Amino acid sequence: MFDKENAVKIMNEFGKQKLPFLFIINFDFKKSIVLPANEIDESKIKYSFRSEIPGKDKKLNNTIGFNVVPPSFDEFKKAFDIVQNEIKAGNTYLLNLTFSSKIIGNFDLYDIYKYANAPYKLYLKDKFTVFSPETFIKITDKKIFSYPMKGTIDADITNAENRILNDKKETAEHYTIVDLIRNDLNQVAKKVKVERFRYIDKIRTNYKNLLQVSSEISGKLPVNYNEQIGTILSKLLPAGSISGSPKKKTLEIIKAAETHKRNYYTGIAGFFDGKNLDSFVMIRFVEKNGNKFFFKSGGGITNLSNAQSEYDELCDKIYIPI
Repeated sequence: MFDKENAVKIMNEFGKQKLPFLFIINFDFKKSIVLPANEIDESKIKYSFRSEIPGKDKKLNNTIGFNVVPPSFDEFKKAFDIVQNEIKAGNTYLLNLTFSSKIIGNFDLYDIYKYANAPYKLYLKDKFTVFSPETFIKITDKKIFSYPMKGTIDADITNAENRILNDKKETAEHYTIVDLIRNDLNQVAKKVKVERFRYIDKIRTNYKNLLQVSSEISGKLPVNYNEQIGTILSKLLPAGSISGSPKKKTLEIIKAAETHKRNYYTGIAGFFDGKNLDSFVMIRFVEKNGNKFFFKSGGGITNLSNAQSEYDELCDKIYIPI
């Protein structure tokens, strides 16, 4: 376990050596795990990056099911109102508000990791598992890509795709986050541009299908980027899609408004293979605390947000993609 300063130094050194390594960084970059690929204890850490269909060859003997005990609407509304007051004061324009919900079911963390279908998966024994649809950054041939994800809707709602793409609140939120990510990438790359804007992905869950809206942003990195991996990550974190804008002030408001500790939730994890890098935002996150399990979820709040709709979205994101 490393603090930010030492994690940055170690990642820069491993990158300079072109040594493959795994990194797991918590939300505020105060705790990081950085391990050479050949030192990973597979009995304690498992990961899957962009497998075609993770879990496709696994068959469940029993359906994984669970009951959710979400925060009360009143608890959510109290935090929501704090955020809205800060928005009205001009201190933030977009803030990702998150909560922790207790879940009770017939599973353990490894069951979820093993059977969940997601582009990115990570398991830390007796700590947490995550099955994320959201890329943080990807680096291929010295070109950096980011895919901010903002906007979620039940895919079975009539005309769902048109509704989400034409929703004024969701559109404004997406513009804000794309602008934030462009500014972030401009700190580390040149020729930053939006390659694709507001495209739709469909996600199958254990009880419903969802549509999620993303964009693709790219930039050109220096030739020796591999010697600066830790430095690049330190400039980009925390991820804009799960913090907000402007980032520094919004992080202060998150700390005041939220009722739980994020820890590794909404941090990032990634793998450098010696040449290229892939990483993801740790959303869709189940944490174990003692013998209890908690699902952490949230969504973006703007001046156009409705408390009930945001609360419903927070609950809709409590799912396992099986």
